[in-house]
Amino acid sequence: MPAKLVLSLNASVLEEYNLDKERISIGRKTDNDIQIDNLAVSGQHAAVITILNDSFLEDLDSTNGTFVNGRLIKKHVLRNGDVVSIGKHEFKYINNEEATADHDFEKTMIIRPGMASHAAAQAKEEKAPEASDAPDAPSAVPPAPAASGGETPPGKIQVLSGPGAGKELELKKALITLGRPGVQVAVITRRPQGYFITHVEGSQPVVNGESIASQAHPLKDHDVVELAGVKMEFFVTS
Repeated sequence: MPAKLVLSLNASVLEEYNLDKERISIGRKTDNDIQIDNLAVSGQHAAVITILNDSFLEDLDSTNGTFVNGRLIKKHVLRNGDVVSIGKHEFKYINNEEATADHDFEKTMIIRPGMASHAAAQAKEEKAPEASDAPDAPSAVPPAPAASGGETPPGKIQVLSGPGAGKELELKKALITLGRPGVQVAVITRRPQGYFITHVEGSQPVVNGESIASQAHPLKDHDVVELAGVKMEFFVTS
């Protein structure tokens, strides 16, 4: 059952929205997936990106801001029971199958200039250390067992630029997060159909010199990804 947002105003429930798309936009304009016709809401106010069982909330430079549990956020990893406030409206995030069940997810790996070698080394550890409990950091995503989709061959990323050039990061599990929180973040997911990269925060990632769209972008062997000032090559191992 997909996660959902329950919209309310003055404690009265107005609507429920299933998070059954990878990107759901919230705003005052009619072209949003969730429209809130209120002047306190910006035309394009916020977006929810859902990958597997995990959802990321991002404020889209709104005028009045986006709040989670009373705290102003720019980007936030949603957790079951979180209350999102947009203007006078509230959304309650309901997810009974979130990542705390420790399945579907790999420990988040953040590739920063000068730190790629450290991230690659962590990826090869059999038992990863506990992730931070910070509510608005992608590193809040916990580790998990490897994905079972045997038809997708294993993939790797090799860092091409920066101090970590030449280092490799194995994509052994279902989801891995790349980038710099607050600057540019994307996730790579392993599915039966192959590997896909999806934009989460900041500007759109670049694949082979072109920015990807809002939806998941399939990765092919030897694609070059540019993210947070680092170039990486994706390739499939035999």
